[in-house]
Amino acid sequence: MIYGFVVSFFRAFNAITGHKTIRLGERRLPTDSGAVLAINHTSYVDFTYIGIDARRRDKRFVRFMAKIELKKNPVIRFLMWGCRVIAVDRSAGGDAYRAAVDELRKGEIVGVYPEATISRSFEIKSLKSGAARMAIEADVPIIPCIVWGSQRIVTKGLPRNLGRTKTPVMVTIGDPIPPSGTADELSAALYASMSALLLEVQEAYGPHPPGENWVPARLGGSAPTLDEANALD
Repeated sequence: MIYGFVVSFFRAFNAITGHKTIRLGERRLPTDSGAVLAINHTSYVDFTYIGIDARRRDKRFVRFMAKIELKKNPVIRFLMWGCRVIAVDRSAGGDAYRAAVDELRKGEIVGVYPEATISRSFEIKSLKSGAARMAIEADVPIIPCIVWGSQRIVTKGLPRNLGRTKTPVMVTIGDPIPPSGTADELSAALYASMSALLLEVQEAYGPHPPGENWVPARLGGSAPTLDEANALD
C-alpha cells in the first residue's frame, strides 16, 4: 500500500513539474519470476522513474537495495520500510546480500546499482560484482537498465533543478542476460550491455547542448571525464 502511494506521489510530482518519462523500446520485465535489475546511477531520483515504469508497464514492484545510512532520516526510514527496501550496510553487506538472494528465489525483482555510487561523469563506472553474484546464486537473469535525463533534476555536486522544468527522462530495459559463467564474466557482459544501452538512449534522447553540466564530456558537455570523476570520488 505504501509503495503504491509512493509511486502515485511521484507520478503526480512528474505531472506537476512537467517531467515526461519516455520508454525506449518494448523490452519488459518478467511478469512472475525473479531477476536482478541492474540500473545505471546518475541521479538521486532515478529510482523513482524505474519504480513508476515497472509498476505502470509490467505490474511489478521493484525491491530496491539502498545504503543503510538513508535510515537516519525518519521519513525515509518509514518509506524504506513501506517499500520493502533491502538496506545495505556497505561495511558489512553479507546480510543484505543473503536477503536479496532469498527475495530473488521467491520471484521478486531486485533493483541494484552495480556502480555503487552516482557517476559524476554520467558514464558507466566500473561495476561491483555483487549483482552478478546474486544472479548466479539465485539462478535468475540479470537485466540491464538505463535511466537518462534525471541527472538534470538533482544529482551529486550540481545545483538542483526543481520546479516546472519539463525535463524529459528516458528509461530503457535491456534484454535479460543468463546467469552463466563466473561473476567476473557476467559482470563484464553486464558492463558491455549497459554501455551499449547508454549509447542507444543518448542517441534517442535528443540534443545534448555543448558545455551543459549534465552532458558527458564525450558529448561535448562540461561534466568531468570518467577519470576525473573517479579522482573526485
